[in-house]
Amino acid sequence: MKGLLSSGLVTLGVTAAAALSLASCGAGKTQPSDVAGLDPTKFEAVVDGKPVALYSLRSSSGMEVAVTNYGGRIVALRVPDREGELRDVVLGFDSIQAYFPENNQTDFGAAIGRYANRINKGLLPIDGDTIQLPTNNFGHCLHGGPTGWQYQVYSAEQPNDSTLILTMDSPDGDNNFPGNVKATVTYTALPGNKLDIAYSATTDAPTVINMTNHSYFNLSGNPANAVTDDILYINASTFTPVDSTYMTTGEIIAVAGTPMDFSTPRRIGEAIDSTDYEQIRNGNGYDHNWVLDTKGNIEEPAVALCSPLSGITLSVYTDEPGVQVYSGNFLDGTVTGKGGITYGQRTGICLETQHYPDSPGKPQWPSTLLRPGETYNSHTIFSFSVTE
Repeated sequence: MKGLLSSGLVTLGVTAAAALSLASCGAGKTQPSDVAGLDPTKFEAVVDGKPVALYSLRSSSGMEVAVTNYGGRIVALRVPDREGELRDVVLGFDSIQAYFPENNQTDFGAAIGRYANRINKGLLPIDGDTIQLPTNNFGHCLHGGPTGWQYQVYSAEQPNDSTLILTMDSPDGDNNFPGNVKATVTYTALPGNKLDIAYSATTDAPTVINMTNHSYFNLSGNPANAVTDDILYINASTFTPVDSTYMTTGEIIAVAGTPMDFSTPRRIGEAIDSTDYEQIRNGNGYDHNWVLDTKGNIEEPAVALCSPLSGITLSVYTDEPGVQVYSGNFLDGTVTGKGGITYGQRTGICLETQHYPDSPGKPQWPSTLLRPGETYNSHTIFSFSVTE
């Protein structure tokens, strides 16, 4: 069984017991004056000579999405809870200035590129040569380098009220990545409270591409609440372990019998502090890539997350081979977000659909190499429902 039942439960294609476990969660265009509860005038700016604005997407079933073309970031995402009240389920800021790196170095809501996640020591092997990328995280290149696309301006086109097309023209040498790349991110608000994200890219020289969305979800709609009581399901029987610098080791190991096993839905916080397990110590909680058993089938749910407080359930569908789950371990109360709420540890969780971290350095894994004449495509759907 797959998809959504009329009750709003995600059946997930797993055992009846697993389904019951999840069910227990039930215990530029016109800028309107209000965009998903935000003031769009606070998002007007010019960055590197390019205009920045806030764009509004609405689905016929009530979902509201606010996106800025600065970093392609989802700033707000409002969906109905079990009482029918719209709740904003992503972390973010009230103004564009707060997203600038001199104020907050965060990836909240961003369309990440060129390469999501880490490349080992910034060493990028292509066709027998090794290119040195900048290192910005524990000696590795993370999320495209220190000025990755999350800190750049996408060109924006909004053909209708439910679609936003963002385009990035990334020059050869952008954070030392080779090739002139043209990439697009298309956000579409679909009926049934689904947010469709389609990525594409072309290049004029061999390069690597691995794009994702870096939203921090808090399905309770109140980031004062930690996500540790949320129920998580990951359709994966293996994951890629990391060392103490968060770099993948090259292994793929089974989740069975470990705190990494979410093949049956359970509380995020159930084993998140099991520091006797090396991977929990290395990740300071969950900050790992799971190898999806969906094998690229976007019709099969890859991840499901549910808040017992709001009843909101998020099902993630993707054609990517992996998903990085990051449980907000390094949020520490020093960042204040929308509505003046301080973001404490584990008040958001990222579900980053992607190829595996450091795939360029591990040829045994699915390749991220893009050559001239080829087109990179990636597709993810965030589907929201309600558990009574």
